[in-house]
Amino acid sequence: MKTNKLLAILVLAVSQLIMALDYTIIFVAMPSLGHDLGFSASHLQWVVSAYSLAFGGFLLLGGRLSDLMGRRMMFMLAMGLFGLGSLLGGLADSQLTLILARGLQGLGGALLSPATLSLIMSNFEEGRERNRAMGIWASMGGVGMSLGLLLGGVLTSYIGWEATFFVNVPIALIVILLSPVVLVESKSASGSRHYDAAGTLSVTAGMLLVVYYLIQSPVTGWLSAATLPYLLIGVVLLLAFIRIEKKSKEPLLPLGLFRNRNLTGASLTAFLFSASFGTLYYFLTLYTQGVLHYSAIQSGLSFLPLTLSAFLGARMINYALSKVGVAGTIAVGMGLGLIGFLLLTRLSEYGSAWGIIPGTVIVGLGQALVFTTMFIAGSSGVDPKTQGVASAVISTGQQIGGAVGLAVIMAVLSASLGSTATLETMLPADLNEAIHTAFVISAVIALLGILVAYSTLKQNKPEKLQDTKVTPLH
Repeated sequence: MKTNKLLAILVLAVSQLIMALDYTIIFVAMPSLGHDLGFSASHLQWVVSAYSLAFGGFLLLGGRLSDLMGRRMMFMLAMGLFGLGSLLGGLADSQLTLILARGLQGLGGALLSPATLSLIMSNFEEGRERNRAMGIWASMGGVGMSLGLLLGGVLTSYIGWEATFFVNVPIALIVILLSPVVLVESKSASGSRHYDAAGTLSVTAGMLLVVYYLIQSPVTGWLSAATLPYLLIGVVLLLAFIRIEKKSKEPLLPLGLFRNRNLTGASLTAFLFSASFGTLYYFLTLYTQGVLHYSAIQSGLSFLPLTLSAFLGARMINYALSKVGVAGTIAVGMGLGLIGFLLLTRLSEYGSAWGIIPGTVIVGLGQALVFTTMFIAGSSGVDPKTQGVASAVISTGQQIGGAVGLAVIMAVLSASLGSTATLETMLPADLNEAIHTAFVISAVIALLGILVAYSTLKQNKPEKLQDTKVTPLH
């Protein structure tokens, strides 16, 4: 890979890394920032939820805007918003300021994610070069999620929770400065710049309302009058969106995209991946800090084996693709996740960080295989004019999957506990049992992921993948 190509994928991979870091780095910092800013247990969840709400709600809009306005321009704008949100988060001295900063980070992420993947599609030739670049980019996501917990512990313990926000600022500035030099601009070849206002408003409002319902219902109740109307209105808006798209000459989301079997399968895989693997970090953090009473630094260090195994898993993708193909690689990754989650159900109230290692190492390997390969699968056969919105579809599946997965787990826990006690206020023994239940549910979702991989993704023969294998950088 030439020097300019190496710099291009470095910039794009770093953007993916800091988004993945930001997803998990906040978990370790939350007890400290909650104490400093006076968050109640019910309000603290919005430090995470504000990000998820904005990210999930604006993804499809971000994908379409990157296609029409230019992917490099949108990439730089989005990185600027993400960096600004990070700066405001680090400077926050009130609950409202911090929550708004997290929302701004989420908006930046929603615009950044589809633009980044589209730039990989347009800056690298289809085949080995593109898949190599995509493998490097996607592996940074899997590695970043586990690395975030480690870095979050170190920064929170030695500097303060503010550092978990400030760390993004210089990185964002460097990426913005390098982008015009190393990235080639790309946009849809269509001469029209129609924005499908009706479709944009209906899907964005619908997604915001549905995600809000999923976030709030575990707290207020699934049939609560305080949240159920949001779901109903959101569903109506999404149904209206589908009708609008069918009639629109230039739809925000061309429904014909879903005839691409790989894109549909990749989106479902992303949903199940985030619903299972994505919830791991929340519950492991609860275990280390709520059951074992570890400090932030101890909790972060306990995730080091997970980080290292994710690095190793990223380097196994080439071999896995050449042997079992795309569907097989995802199935293997989901299978490793299933095994890892079941091992984690054996965690003891009187255990230690050593007991976490077997399960997290296996989960880390599986995480890297699934996360990288689902994006490789979803990019196959996509029209260049819809690269941005197609990548947004996969990312939307991933984002909604995380919200639904956590909501399902919390609903099961609430039903089994028969009380309104929050996980953070439970006694260690009760919390440990609740965490076991969460991992069992994650294992079941991973099993569904295996079935989806083989039933929806094209069964590429291994020999056909030899020319499009993912090769890690040395």
